[in-house]
Amino acid sequence: MYPKKLTRSVISNPDYPVVQTKAGKVRGLLEEGTFIFRGVPYAQAKRFQMPEEVTPWEGTRRCNVFGPVCKEIHTPIAHDEYNVPHFHYSQDEDCLNLNLWTQHINDGAKKPVMVWFHGGGHATGSSIELYAYDGMELSEFGDVVVVSVNHRLNCIGYLDLSSFGEQYKYTGNLGTADMVASLKWVHDNIAGFGGDPDNVTIFGQSGGGGKVHTLLQTPAADGLFHKAIIQSGLIEGSPDNDQEKARKMGELTAEHLGLTKETIAKIETIPYYKLARAAQQAAADLGTPIGTMIGWGPVCDGDYYLGSGLYHPFREETKQIPMLVGNVLGEFDQNFNCIYADGSKNDWDDALVEKIISEKYGSQAEAVKAAFAQAYPEKKIVDCLFTSRIWRQAHKMFCDFRAEQGCAPCYNWLFTMELPMNGGTVPWHNADEAYMFHNANYLEAEYIPGVSEQLQDIMTGAWVAFAYTGDPNHPGMKVWPPVKDGNGACMLFDRDSRTVYHHDDALMEALDPRILPPKPVTIPMEEDAGTFGCGPRQSL
Repeated sequence: MYPKKLTRSVISNPDYPVVQTKAGKVRGLLEEGTFIFRGVPYAQAKRFQMPEEVTPWEGTRRCNVFGPVCKEIHTPIAHDEYNVPHFHYSQDEDCLNLNLWTQHINDGAKKPVMVWFHGGGHATGSSIELYAYDGMELSEFGDVVVVSVNHRLNCIGYLDLSSFGEQYKYTGNLGTADMVASLKWVHDNIAGFGGDPDNVTIFGQSGGGGKVHTLLQTPAADGLFHKAIIQSGLIEGSPDNDQEKARKMGELTAEHLGLTKETIAKIETIPYYKLARAAQQAAADLGTPIGTMIGWGPVCDGDYYLGSGLYHPFREETKQIPMLVGNVLGEFDQNFNCIYADGSKNDWDDALVEKIISEKYGSQAEAVKAAFAQAYPEKKIVDCLFTSRIWRQAHKMFCDFRAEQGCAPCYNWLFTMELPMNGGTVPWHNADEAYMFHNANYLEAEYIPGVSEQLQDIMTGAWVAFAYTGDPNHPGMKVWPPVKDGNGACMLFDRDSRTVYHHDDALMEALDPRILPPKPVTIPMEEDAGTFGCGPRQSL
């Protein structure tokens, strides 16, 4: 995806590489041993309508450049650009396209298929937004077919207009319907790209992990995937998007546009910026933040989407799906002021660390310190300041629920390795992606010579082994058992990756927000570091 190895030869001729799809022939490129197809259309859709199969074309369609990504209400310059490098691209509502990396075409190889859904909540992001998303290394390392998907977001993907008639029944879930359409395309066409349509793994991080979670509870996706991986995609206490409130959002948006039930069809053709502005006004009326994962997302309508597995029983149709479910130690709870301020947490003296911990955790300070030391005896106690609870606890609960309901094996993990940025930083939201895409040696904020190579082999190897067999264990790592019978099993991905059992139960209890004091923490920093205070926009 990105110019990493300029000495590699690239071939893209009118007649090679070419693959026949249901809609017509597509031409990609061959970079060394990897075939790459970019911007392949998997569906088409009019605004606020369900996706349909692509209209067939004559001749060969050139697919060696990326297709447009979905329009965004906000696209600010990301202030986490150093540690989470971004790649911004042209935006358009006509964005139902995918990218594909494979080692085989037209040879019946039947390799595992890994379909990636990007982060950004359900409001922003794209299949190519982060440098870590490049699928070439993953495809080469594991001999798998990697697919990344663009779909509709924000007000064109999740604005519920069902109050205005049957023709808008599923408008609150169009983004999910697009993803289902992409999986149907994979089922129908992936064999020509060396993939096995009966061995498809869906995976995603943050909002993308949430999308994987959503597809498990979406009947229309049944049979289109066989394994699932959720990375930082679950948050404790995050409710379903209630349809009553979602409909109110749609009604207020229409009202701000001056539309009624009689004139609502005009909403399908007005300029996007007017639609987005009206949606923002509606959100303000409801007191809902827009521009992040909060406010946009699948609507729990009891029909297309049946609700979160954290609050509803898992569906019988997806109980047989094996899963990898996990997150990173820091996520957003590490307080990004600390990360971006000059100096390192590792340089703070003991007295200052004690002061900040006491200020942040109040009467729970001693309990937090003791529980953190028990959970991570090899780490510095200062890291308890940057340890996530709401993300970690949700992923633990999800795995336990899967086990309790008799589902297929669910493997829990936590990425805990301190990264080199700023003299040592607790791993942040998105930090795991470079390691499971086998791209860690291309991201300087994360790269540790001699260490990153080994860890990305372990992690990418686990993701690939899981795609092949439904079991992440492979010869290059220590044994990783699934969560079952209340064993609290978790694989820690670190310099010494290993399985632990119930290692942070006491820490999660000590960090319970119901008993923590609601006090802000004062952390010394340079005067201008506050501009980085609320965490990265695109990391969700």
